[in-house]
Amino acid sequence: MSLTLINCAKKGSPTGGPQDSIPPIFIKSEPPNFTTNFEGNRIRIYFNEYIKLKDYQKQLIVSPPLENTVISPQGSAAKYVNIEIKDTLEPNTTYVFNFGQSIVDNNESNPFSYFKYVLSTGDYIDSLTVKGTITDELKSKPDNFVSVMLYVVDSTFSDSIIYNERPRYVTNTLDSLTSFEIGNIKEGEYMLIALKDEDANFTFQPNKDKVGFLKEFITIPSDSSYNLKLFKEVQETKSSRPRHSGLNRLTFGISGPVDSISINLLTETTSDFRSTISQKTNADTLYYWFDPKPEIDSLQFEVSGPKYKDTLIAKLRTPKADSLRFSSKTGRTLVLGAPFDIKSNIPLQAIKDSLIRVVRDSIPIDYEMLLSEKNTNISLTFKTEEKTKYTITALPGAITDFFGSVNDTLSYSTSTKELSDYGNIKFSLANAKNFPYIIQLTDKKGEIMQERYTTSETTFDFNNLKPATYLIQIIEDKNENKIYDTGNYLEKRQPEKVIHFGEDIEVSKSWSLVKVLTLKN
Repeated sequence: MSLTLINCAKKGSPTGGPQDSIPPIFIKSEPPNFTTNFEGNRIRIYFNEYIKLKDYQKQLIVSPPLENTVISPQGSAAKYVNIEIKDTLEPNTTYVFNFGQSIVDNNESNPFSYFKYVLSTGDYIDSLTVKGTITDELKSKPDNFVSVMLYVVDSTFSDSIIYNERPRYVTNTLDSLTSFEIGNIKEGEYMLIALKDEDANFTFQPNKDKVGFLKEFITIPSDSSYNLKLFKEVQETKSSRPRHSGLNRLTFGISGPVDSISINLLTETTSDFRSTISQKTNADTLYYWFDPKPEIDSLQFEVSGPKYKDTLIAKLRTPKADSLRFSSKTGRTLVLGAPFDIKSNIPLQAIKDSLIRVVRDSIPIDYEMLLSEKNTNISLTFKTEEKTKYTITALPGAITDFFGSVNDTLSYSTSTKELSDYGNIKFSLANAKNFPYIIQLTDKKGEIMQERYTTSETTFDFNNLKPATYLIQIIEDKNENKIYDTGNYLEKRQPEKVIHFGEDIEVSKSWSLVKVLTLKN
């Protein structure tokens, strides 16, 4: 009896039973799903339990797109979804409301996945489909929520239609798919487009959106599966109006390739007037440095680039003067064989290497110096040994900037690690036929860690790699300019082919890998 009583008196918490994992169940709709000759403006879809709408602004896709549709409930629960159509529907047209994963039960948010409500304003429901896949030339996995669109090719069609008109049919890959299927399409000829539509307005904005297209039109019905390659166009080169941001500095905001821009002063100045240009680190911004400051209220410039020319005026003010500053780009750890970089905020005019010393174990060592990045980066290259400390010192007056200012004493310490702290990879290409190639080793975010270029070689060493996860991608450099070239929609030019080897490469200390990469042509 005592044991029984003790057992009965045990403390515990009620479990509440098993967690609900069953999604809502569709009961009926008014009017019924797949209704024809629709003439109303309201649809109501009923479920067996209370539901709510989750992220429906992203998840719900209406095809053809409608501009003025009110969906409820919003922010509350109900046993139905209500659709109020305030647009004028086109005659003899099939409309599809694809809810994606937006309909979820009120308690556990179990989704009623990819529910579609279909109606037609004509006598029948269109039933043809087009399907395919989405890839991204510069990423091993494409973005989420990519819109795939069809435009009717008829007498009013032009290539510019994607800039200012909504598509006839649309679907979306949502947040988990790389494939697509557009259903309930009429027979006909179409242009097929993919768009990473940042503003969700169903129009192509090259400064924001990625695009993918087929060079040829497609004819529906078709049993083909299509692949659309997403890419970001290079923006047309142009400049914003310059801003007087420092006493002797103007700032030009640049869109498009910064290296292709030319800035020429049109205003007449005194004979002692000088100027130079530098680029803001990791930004599409050019700095125009000048000396002395003219005794006028503005400067006029001609800014030009490929297919671009403009005259811009900079209003002069009295901002603060820039002070010469330096920073170490390398930091406290120096990778074996890598240069030590010192960055200045103002372009440099002269360097006295006799006043710069690189010291190892109290002994000065030889180095080579390179001034780059529009005269703002000093690279010091010297023989490095593992597990060694180096001190870099620039005595006062070693460095002179554009305005004649000189440095105070600069001193930096950096150290190398042991060879065993790094890993190495050797890659060999098999079935390589489309030379030249750009071979890139990237981190998980796609940032390029090391790069090789080859016109015939098939074996490459990537040495002294920090322990991390890496990926490899290979670019077919068709125009042999040693850089990746993206595509252009209006020119109907696809981006250069990028081959992604999606397998993670885990590099550890004291680790070497020999890997064969087989190319498929």
